[in-house]
Amino acid sequence: MNYIKLLNAAFEKFFFDDRLNPTHISLYMALFQEWNSSRFAPDFFVNRRDLMNASKIGSKSTYHRCITDLNAWSYLEYFPSNNPYKGSKIKMSIMGTSDEPEEDHYDPKLEQLAECYHPTGKQVADQKRPVNGQALVSTTNNNKPMKRTKQPNSLKMVLDFFNHKNFNPEYGKEFFEYYEERQWKTSDGSDVRDWRALAKYWVEQKWLIKQKRKLNKKQVSHFRDNLRTTKNKDYGQPL
Repeated sequence: MNYIKLLNAAFEKFFFDDRLNPTHISLYMALFQEWNSSRFAPDFFVNRRDLMNASKIGSKSTYHRCITDLNAWSYLEYFPSNNPYKGSKIKMSIMGTSDEPEEDHYDPKLEQLAECYHPTGKQVADQKRPVNGQALVSTTNNNKPMKRTKQPNSLKMVLDFFNHKNFNPEYGKEFFEYYEERQWKTSDGSDVRDWRALAKYWVEQKWLIKQKRKLNKKQVSHFRDNLRTTKNKDYGQPL
């Protein structure tokens, strides 16, 4: 199966389908990436939390509505699992081509492109199904390669990222020096899994601290104003 042909066919169908909204398309692309990672298997298993993170869907109800819609509109077949330790099964529809899916054919360039928004997740579906036909959700994935670097190679890489995001470069230098000194480990001793996400969190915390200091400074100033008294106060006046 030619994945480019399939993806172009999906985009063409998106264009003429007025029922879709951006959330449907975002979820479909996250599912397409999982399909590509499974070597375009006839069916595969997914983890809801990872899909919500990849498609930037923050509500469970929105996720379930969108995946149910995609199933009803023949973009895929959805077989939900009620067991929290088992992934739901997905069978993607082949659009615009009569080719059959080939499990060993996938494009690493698409993998790299999709990894820009897809998390190198904690849980990934195991492609080997047990006797009952449902795959257990594994905590590791031996098939899916890690494309994103866990740690930056240099200060320049960090500063380039901060510049691209319009972050304060001083924060970037502090961030690099702080975690470089700690050998890129978190406070609990674990290795940093995604330094870019950690950098965004670092900037958010810096902003919150700055806002808190401003607020405290205003409160102190207001308190001092209330304590001010005049030197020539007449204590002889009746209260």
